[in-house]
Amino acid sequence: MRIDAYTHFIPEKYFKKIVESGHADIGKRVREIPCIHDLDIRRKIVDSFKDYAQIISYPMPPLEVMTKGDGKLTEEYTQLVNDGFAEICAKYPDQFPGWVAQAALIAPDGGVREAERALKNGALGMQIYTNIAGKPLDDPAFDPFFAAMNRLNKPIWMHPARAANFPDYLSEKKSKYEIWWTFGWSYETAAAMARLVFSGIMDKYPNLKIITHHFGGIVPMLEGRIGPGWDQLGARTSDEDLSAILKRLKKRPLDYFKHSFYADTAVFGGVPATHAGLAFYDPDKIVFASDCPFDPEKGTMYTRETLRIINEIDMPKSEKEKIWHGNLEALAGVTFSR
Repeated sequence: MRIDAYTHFIPEKYFKKIVESGHADIGKRVREIPCIHDLDIRRKIVDSFKDYAQIISYPMPPLEVMTKGDGKLTEEYTQLVNDGFAEICAKYPDQFPGWVAQAALIAPDGGVREAERALKNGALGMQIYTNIAGKPLDDPAFDPFFAAMNRLNKPIWMHPARAANFPDYLSEKKSKYEIWWTFGWSYETAAAMARLVFSGIMDKYPNLKIITHHFGGIVPMLEGRIGPGWDQLGARTSDEDLSAILKRLKKRPLDYFKHSFYADTAVFGGVPATHAGLAFYDPDKIVFASDCPFDPEKGTMYTRETLRIINEIDMPKSEKEKIWHGNLEALAGVTFSR
């Protein structure tokens, strides 16, 4: 069985709310991709692939952006999304054997209450974004969430969050040509991973299990910079002394990126990117995912191509089974029927 660990869907009740909100970006996006909110269409897509099922999670934009940073409203919206996922998976377990709860890190309690509620209600884990309304994940306000996830020992799905308001150059006010998405999301993912490492969060909470989207973005391509390059942390910085950070870390920087994080295979059908990711991460750290339904065919292309690429890769059957479902089962503490 191939369990697609990272696909996106918007439950009906929340979909009605965002349409009523008039949010321009999400409105255009969902109109062009019906299967992101139409359950009947989505189920047909799932059934079009043999021995295949999807884990569903919320897409973009982040709920805290939709609510303009209102913590209480974000938690309310998050509960609506999470309850919708629970209903779908309970009704169609063969097609959707699990769901990822949306976190609400800007809620008054740091999102702990909703994380505990959602996990108790059957969620496999929690989804966060690489920044929370512009704040880095190592902001002290979010520490209660990481402490809770460390205690609960459940995985965290980490989705990149970067929009056109992140300019490509300091002289400009916004990113052009969707560079913020094409290149920006991959950088954003790597930057968030680095902040979690160098801030000490990965050492402070050793039970954290973070699944990075899109094979960790640019990380597999930059092993030399992350390795020998960051072994010299501080050599390029003259206005502060960064050498103490290396002494404080329990491992070499590269070891965190290769061994402390998990990564999914959702690289939009990119063959070189898939091979780079497989070469970089431990086999036990990789989960199959396609990022359905964000592709030119509105839901089938990335899934089909990702399945094909992994099928054609020559690797031991036992390792491939781990990628298809075994690693996710170990992460979430579940067994998917086959």
